Amino acid sequence: MSRTVLITGATGTVSTALIDALEGADVRLRALVRDASRADGLRDRAEVVVGDLGDPRSLAPAFEGVQDLWLLTPNSPRAPENSMNAVWAARQAGVERVVRLSVIGAAHDAPNRSGRLHALSDQELERSGLRWTILRPHWFMQNLLNETGDIAATGTFSLNVASSRVGMIDVRDIAECAARVLLDAPDRHHGRTYTLTGPRSLTFDEVAAELGRVLGRPVAYLPVSDEAKHKTLLGHGVPEWIADMLEEYARAYVSGWGDFTTDAVAGLLGRPPRDVADFARDHAARFAPAV
Repeated sequence: MSRTVLITGATGTVSTALIDALEGADVRLRALVRDASRADGLRDRAEVVVGDLGDPRSLAPAFEGVQDLWLLTPNSPRAPENSMNAVWAARQAGVERVVRLSVIGAAHDAPNRSGRLHALSDQELERSGLRWTILRPHWFMQNLLNETGDIAATGTFSLNVASSRVGMIDVRDIAECAARVLLDAPDRHHGRTYTLTGPRSLTFDEVAAELGRVLGRPVAYLPVSDEAKHKTLLGHGVPEWIADMLEEYARAYVSGWGDFTTDAVAGLLGRPPRDVADFARDHAARFAPAV
């Protein structure tokens, strides 16, 4: 009998890619959304249910009859509360397995608040009595899509990470790893934490060179200060808590904290993870100047 998988964060980047990765699999997909008006693109791919991880009273109908939970909580100071509500609802509903998206380097001594908050939720899940698997992905290559406007217009992009190296990963690989875990038997990955990275640790000068090769024109990375990037983010409407969190990550990367890779993706998928060159080719149109 097909298992029912509840997808949280269903309209976000990773969960949308996960729904793509599960397309055609022998599972029933249920998508949890806070706003039904944003779910039009999901209705022909999953059963859409409305609920809010911040409101535990809204969750019971969404969790009823679910065997597997994909747990993705939004980045906010309330992330541990959101995760706690989901784990409690899963226990009450008899969910058999939780696959949770955490963050790179989640630990109680992580150099950023996101890592410390996720460590609390990881530990709670580990002690929940449910079958669990935790995925901790590195910096998303898809973050580069935030720079498409500048690259298209000026051939440059700016980040506050100096010359740091980062083992960045394509979100599609994160999604395919999550799909692999969800489609395997519930016990196969129980109790495992996978740190997911791309195939190599790169500077952003190297990223710019790869983009330039694909686009056939120069692309340059321009390092900026924390203050300058913080001001830019706030100017684009990014909440201050998120801007502060991103600054903490940037400082950690500058210290060398993100300069590593693992073989976890290859172990799960039986193939190497996508390289930034693959990412650049697949998204070249997004970085090209408007005609």
